[in-house]
Formats: sequence, structure tokens, C-alpha cells
Amino acid sequence: MTDTPRPRLAYRLTPGTGPTVIFLPGYASDMQGAKALALEAWAKAEGRAFLRFDYGGCGQSEGDFADQTLAGWRDDVLAAIDELVEGPVVLVGSSMGGWLMLLAAKARPERIAALVGIAPAPDFTDWGFTTDEKMRLLTEGRLERENPYGPEPTLYTRAFWSSGEANRLMFGDIAFDGPVRLLQGMQDRDVPWARTVRLAEMIRSADVQTWLVKDGDHRLSRDADRAMLIRAVEDVTPRP
Repeated sequence: MTDTPRPRLAYRLTPGTGPTVIFLPGYASDMQGAKALALEAWAKAEGRAFLRFDYGGCGQSEGDFADQTLAGWRDDVLAAIDELVEGPVVLVGSSMGGWLMLLAAKARPERIAALVGIAPAPDFTDWGFTTDEKMRLLTEGRLERENPYGPEPTLYTRAFWSSGEANRLMFGDIAFDGPVRLLQGMQDRDVPWARTVRLAEMIRSADVQTWLVKDGDHRLSRDADRAMLIRAVEDVTPRP
């Protein structure tokens, strides 16, 4: 973890039986998304412990978005695990949150009971930018892209990109032995579905399943998609 103090984090904790399910949003997203709220409603109905929170610089948490890095957000995830909940946890990571869940599992293997990825995007600083965009990040320090999900452009910084490159995972076996479910839309324009299949191959656990949705997009936020997400979480979460 870094030595620089992290911003104070906004969070919503639903008490209940464990393991605690923790939702990790995607890049420039927050804890108010449809998937996070659907899981919270499920947890409340089932009496299960659930945590959703905003990374530093995102949503209701303190901090400036432009100052954040992948390593900083990883440290926010670790702080949530260490300070906000007790016992084993199930991490549910959406897009970049899928990268963070893998980094957290590497850092806290004794705490992570299972993983559920939704269009997980590990190493996207490597494959998710063109050569021209990488050069702009290095020379200009920032890059803005049109945001298909909102009116404001999406900002990327050289610090975030460099932090991502320093925390790449997909170069060998990923040491995790618990159950893993990876949900992936085959019409996803941000994360090619073949990358998720490759990720499944690289995770060491024998209990890894990839659930492909032929007409699914990157967000997987339709009613049927959210129902599938809940089934995946139930599939890897033992009942008390």
C-alpha cells in the first residue's frame, strides 16, 4: 500500500450473515449503479452482509478524481476489507473493479472467499488504449474520451496509466484458489469477450466458470443481467 493518506471513503454497509459481499465499481463509476443497488436489495432480502462504497475521488468520497491512480483505488479496496468488515469476503468487480478484485485477492488471499467479475478488465491500460492515446498520455499527461454513459468526457491521466502498467496481472498464473464466476457480454465494445475467456484460463483455481451472454453489452445492467449476477453471487457464496 502507498504511504500517502487516502481520501475518506463514503460507503453503505448492510449488516447480515457473512461472507460479506463487496461491490467494486468500474472506472469513473460509483456505488449508486444498478448492479450495486440490485445486490444490496438481494442482501437485505436474504439477511446477507453487503458493502458498497466509492473509491477516492469518485461519487460521494473525498478527493479529486484527477489525482487518483489504480494503486490508490486498490488501497481503498484493501482499506474497506481491513477496516469496514470482518471475516471472509466475496468481491464483485465490474470492469476495472474486476482488475481491483484480482489485485485485492493477491494482497489479502486469506480474506477473499470468492470472486465474481462483470466484464473484468485487468491490464486495460495496456490493451485498452491505442498507441497514439498512450503517447498523448505520456506527453500531455491527460486524455479525454467521449463518455457513452454520461454527458461529461471520461478523463484518464498519465499517473493512472502508469500505475496500471505497474500493476499488470495477465502475464502468468493468477494465484487464487477459491470459486470464480466471470460474466461477460459478447457484444461488449470495451472488453473483448475472448480476454475474459483467457483470464479464466490464467486463474489458478479449478472452480472457474465463464458465463457468456450473446447479446450482452459492457454494462450488463438489464433486469435479466442483474438476475444472472445475483445467481452468480449465490453460486459462490455458501449459505450460513
